[in-house]
This record gives sequence, C-alpha cells and structure tokens, in this order.
Amino acid sequence: MTVADMWFDPKCPWAWNTSRWLLEVERVRDVEVRFHVMSLWLLNEGRENLEGWYREWLTDTLGPVRVLVAAEQKYGTPVLRDLYTAFGDRIHHEKVQIGPELYGGALAELGLDASLAEAAESTGHDEALLLSHRAGLDPVGEDLGTPAIHVPGPDGQVNAFFGPVVSPVPRGEAAGRLWDGVLLVSATPGFFEVKRSRTESPRVD
Repeated sequence: MTVADMWFDPKCPWAWNTSRWLLEVERVRDVEVRFHVMSLWLLNEGRENLEGWYREWLTDTLGPVRVLVAAEQKYGTPVLRDLYTAFGDRIHHEKVQIGPELYGGALAELGLDASLAEAAESTGHDEALLLSHRAGLDPVGEDLGTPAIHVPGPDGQVNAFFGPVVSPVPRGEAAGRLWDGVLLVSATPGFFEVKRSRTESPRVD
C-alpha cells in the first residue's frame, strides 16, 4: 500500500480535480490518499505583484480552511476526506457562496459539530493551519502551491511535488496510468519540471 498525502485549499478548482483524480487512483491502484489543509491566502500573504482579479479571488479563502482545520483538530485528520468533498461539491458544483451557509451545510451533511463554523472568523486555529501549510509546502517550495502531493520514494525518502494539474479528471485505468507516470518522474533524481501552457479553464468533476 502506497500512502499519498495531498495538501489542498478547498476553493482551488485545480486542486479539486487533482483530489478527484487521486480518489479514482485508489480504485485502480494499491494507494491510500490522506488529505491535509494548506492556504492560498497564507501562500500569497504580503505578495505585491498579484493580479487584481486574483487578489479579489483570495479574499474569502481563509474562512473555509480555518473551519477545516478546526474540524481536523476536533475529529482527527481522516475527517478531512469527506469534509473536503462536502465543501468542494458546494463550492465547485452547487456554486454556494463561501460563508456560513456553506460551512453549516457541509458540517450538517456529515453530522459534525455545527459550532465549528465559527472558526471561520476566529484566529484560534491559525497556528495549526500554519503548521499544516508548512508541512505540505516547505518540501515542495513556497513559490508553488496546491495541489501539493507527498509520496514515498523507492529509496525510502519522501518525494514532494506540485501537481499534476489536469482537466478533465482521468477516470479508471487512465487515472492509474497517470499515477504510474507521476510516480516515475517524481522518483527520478534531479527531475524538476514538465510543463505546458494551460489552454482552458478547469472543468471540475
């Protein structure tokens, strides 16, 4: 069994697609995915060269990650798998505005403590959020972001990388083949990057 750890910000559509791909990989490969929280707001805090539309897009991203971390602190890391899905379905498919309705609906769907929604406006879990954020991104590089994935390499070391960024989500054996390729390149010493220009917006799945 290979354990893959993924760090996500629930508002990022590219991370959402990657997470759905990883869940598909679990169906066709001997893989277990664990989810962790990072924050695009934290990642971009203090950066002066952000485009205006992206700076505006970031304004409501801190609340959701605070609620997710609060839930993790109360129930343990495994709760993030289903809670991320509950958040992501509302954000990316139902187009629910980020705020109390989204938090309350997602928490109620899973039978979790409704008062966790209050964490969105509190700094009480920010230290834990920062620790999770750094655990995911420090090995990858702070100039990158989400999706960030850690997998064990053949030498016992953890291989950490950004991506893959993919749209639409590969399904079935196509998901497995992409996983095989990602493992291969991420385990190659000295390998850093394969990239091509994005030609479309993410088609979330």
